[in-house]
Amino acid sequence: MSSITAQSDFFTDREVLLDPYGYFEKLREHGPVFRMPNRDVVIVTGFAEGVSVLLNHTDYSSIINPEPLAPLTFVPEGDDIAEQIAQAKPANPSLELLVTYDGDRHTAARHLLNPLFVPSRLKANKDFMARYADAMARDMVARGSCELINEVATPYVTMVIADLLGVPEEDRQKFRDVIDAGPPPGNMDTAGEDQEPPKGSNALMFMAGFFYQYLTERRASPREDVMTELALARYPDGTLPDIGEAVKSAMFLFAAGQDTSAKLLGNAIRFLCDRQDIQQQLREDRSLIPDFIEEMMRLEGSTKATFRLSKRRTKIGDVEIPAGQRVVIALPAANRDPRRWDEPHEFRLGRPRIKEHIGFGRGAHTCVGAPLARVEVTVLLDRFLEHTSSFDLADAHHGPRGNRKVDYEASYIIRGIERLFVEFKPA
Repeated sequence: MSSITAQSDFFTDREVLLDPYGYFEKLREHGPVFRMPNRDVVIVTGFAEGVSVLLNHTDYSSIINPEPLAPLTFVPEGDDIAEQIAQAKPANPSLELLVTYDGDRHTAARHLLNPLFVPSRLKANKDFMARYADAMARDMVARGSCELINEVATPYVTMVIADLLGVPEEDRQKFRDVIDAGPPPGNMDTAGEDQEPPKGSNALMFMAGFFYQYLTERRASPREDVMTELALARYPDGTLPDIGEAVKSAMFLFAAGQDTSAKLLGNAIRFLCDRQDIQQQLREDRSLIPDFIEEMMRLEGSTKATFRLSKRRTKIGDVEIPAGQRVVIALPAANRDPRRWDEPHEFRLGRPRIKEHIGFGRGAHTCVGAPLARVEVTVLLDRFLEHTSSFDLADAHHGPRGNRKVDYEASYIIRGIERLFVEFKPA
């Protein structure tokens, strides 16, 4: 029996971290905006209220992403701290990425990624996805089973983003090796061309070394490739960014897309294992996959929350918000708000106005990789449906459908499965 109450801690209570939905419903009983009793944090569970905060870049800053509880480097003073925020040094410089930027700086940093999203680059990347996903699906179906998260989802999205970013073919296996090695931090030195990833190295820092090398080389000696376009991309005012900013923009896309897309794939496959009727419906009509993904993003998206700091005294709904208030926008709670969605806890293929969900955020900080994620998941699901007559959770997880044990990550940011053992019956 659940011990979750409105007094539970969103950030540390293990039961909440593993399954947040019951907790969000407890908060909803107190209204769409809830002030945590033991922290200086407000949690927004209402859809309209959440959208209002995400669209309000005047009154809210993103500087506390992705560490909402980290101490500020200044003491908020008065009812308007916008200038203090603008002048503040980051609490953790290594996490000063696109997701933390505000205003013109955020717009400029996103602009550096534009070369990746021109139609010709996206088409080439989709062609790569189709080939890679088909080979992967054929291999796993021939084997008969796999652990989907680490053997399929994570390597697939890693290679897709590596291709989009123009990582040279000869280095892609090193990227795959360092992802497979896992996340514990270790040697964070810049990676040389012939350097093997040290065991236990930090994957993103290791890859950042490669990107620094690529972009520095391309600025010195441009080539006809995507990496050169990234290296020479300019801000909207025409200025060339510091090489570190170019590296950070590329790495942010890599980091943000790699984990969330892999988790979305896991959540989608797990759902289709439990709902064999919908699995078969999609197998018979693959054109339904995009609508399926949108409803999955609403019902079981891979991002639990995004975070804001209020710049000035304001309101969310009827709740007074002082300057310097930490705010959690609980995306899955907003996406299950009964004031916005009929039968919000039910899966409905073809739900009206489904693309209005906020699984990818809203406003200036809408996930820059959202179009990529949609295509990634569509392509991989299509290939697995093509090569199977059915797939289901492996025997170890069997039990009543919808109540079969799956291990979720204990995270207040990511809604994702750690391991998912799946068995395949070939077409």
